[in-house]
Amino acid sequence: MKRVFKILIILAIICIVVILSINFYVVGSTKKQILNENDYSKLKDIDCILILGAGIWGDEPSPMLEDRLLEGINLYNEGIAPKIIMSGDHGREEYDEVNIMKKFAIEKGVPSEDIFMDHAGFSTYESIYRAKEIFGADDIVIVTQEYHLYRALYIADKLDINAYGVNSDPRKYSGQSYRELREILARSKDFVNCLFKPKPTYLGESIPVSGNGDVTNDK
Repeated sequence: MKRVFKILIILAIICIVVILSINFYVVGSTKKQILNENDYSKLKDIDCILILGAGIWGDEPSPMLEDRLLEGINLYNEGIAPKIIMSGDHGREEYDEVNIMKKFAIEKGVPSEDIFMDHAGFSTYESIYRAKEIFGADDIVIVTQEYHLYRALYIADKLDINAYGVNSDPRKYSGQSYRELREILARSKDFVNCLFKPKPTYLGESIPVSGNGDVTNDK
C-alpha cells in the first residue's frame, strides 16, 4: 500500500511539472506578440479584429466582455482593421453572446456590415480555428484580457495564423484568481489540441471576412 501511495505521489508531481512547463512555454513563446498602443505601427494588412466572447448578463455583455468590446471598437476606429469578428457562444436560442456583442458595437457607431458574427465560437480554440477556416482570416488582432491572450495567440500560431494580441484590462474583475487557476489547465488542454488539431464542433460554408458582415445576421 505504501508503494502504491508513493507511485501516486510521483505521478502527481510529474503531472504538475508537465502542466507548469507547458504554461511557461505557452506564455513565454507569445509575449512578444502582445502589443501596446505604441506598437500599432507594426500592424499592416490586418484582415480583422477578433473579439472573443466572455459571457453575458441578460441582454448586456458581462464587464469582461464589455471591456473586450470597447478595446476592439477602439482598434477598429484607429483603422487597425476594416472588419470585426464577434466570436462567442450561440449554441442555444436563449443564450446569444454574438448578437449582443454586435448590437453593442453598432450602438457605438460601428457599421453593421463591418461586423461578422461567429455563432459557433464555443471555445477559444474553436473561435480561432473558425476565424481562419470559415472567415478566411490569415492576419488578425485578438482582443481579450491578458491572462487569456497567451493561449489565444499560441493557438493562432499553431494554426498558421499571423496573430497579434491587445489586452483589455482597464479594471479588476471578481473571481479572477479562479480564472487564473483554470487558465493553467486550459493552456495545457489547448497545447494538446494544437498537437492534434481536431476540427471544431461546426464548420460550414466559407464566409469571407472581406465581404459584408450582415450575411451572418440571423435576426
